[in-house]
Amino acid sequence: MHIETHGAGPPLVLVHGWAMHGGIFAPLLPALAARFTVHLVDLPGHGRSTERDGPLDLRASAVRLAEAVPGALWCGWSLGGLVALEAALERPLHVRGIALIAANPRFVVGPDWPHGVDHAVFDDFARELATDWRGTLDRFLALECVGSDRARSELRTLRAHVFDRGEPALHVLDDGLKILADTDLRLHLPELDCPSLWIAGARDRLVPASAMEAAAAAAPRGSFVRIDGGGHAPFVGHPERVLHALESWPSTR
Repeated sequence: MHIETHGAGPPLVLVHGWAMHGGIFAPLLPALAARFTVHLVDLPGHGRSTERDGPLDLRASAVRLAEAVPGALWCGWSLGGLVALEAALERPLHVRGIALIAANPRFVVGPDWPHGVDHAVFDDFARELATDWRGTLDRFLALECVGSDRARSELRTLRAHVFDRGEPALHVLDDGLKILADTDLRLHLPELDCPSLWIAGARDRLVPASAMEAAAAAAPRGSFVRIDGGGHAPFVGHPERVLHALESWPSTR
């Protein structure tokens, strides 16, 4: 995995979402690097990672990343939030706290979990990848911005920078969709030993704010922040509010 380091201070690991790369955190990086030693990650098959042939596995990626960085706070967006959560569960002595931005412990709805999207959403994207992966990725970017009060500017930003570090490997896009569709970490939330901060976009169409509020309530030291007007990428459209949430979080003091 490609990991680059910026700034000085307590260590902080940033993990990107599906099909993206660490550079997508550019709206947050200057302010965070002024306070933290930021470890910016490109997951296997993404961005500048030289690992292009192996699978993208949630547990393996979380454990390997935890072993590659010092004990730290972790912040993950969407799929990256699942990586951070898995790392906290698998390496509790190494993860001092996790902040999850628009990340759901279970992304799909179920009989006892109304806080997600239909499984068919990920099935459709997976099916379309085989015939038009660029178009599929662009449609996913658009879905991430739907609902935000800054949707147009967010979509321009995501489209402008999605390939800044190269194209993702096609097979890891499929692996990532399977992770999003099949992972369910809800029952493990009470096992979290570290503080957790759940930052939700109030208008997110992929991860309802209610999902993150419920997850925060299930975690022993969970706290919840709603970004009014935010969609699935609130750190792009509302970086100042996300930074305020991170900076006011007790674990960062």
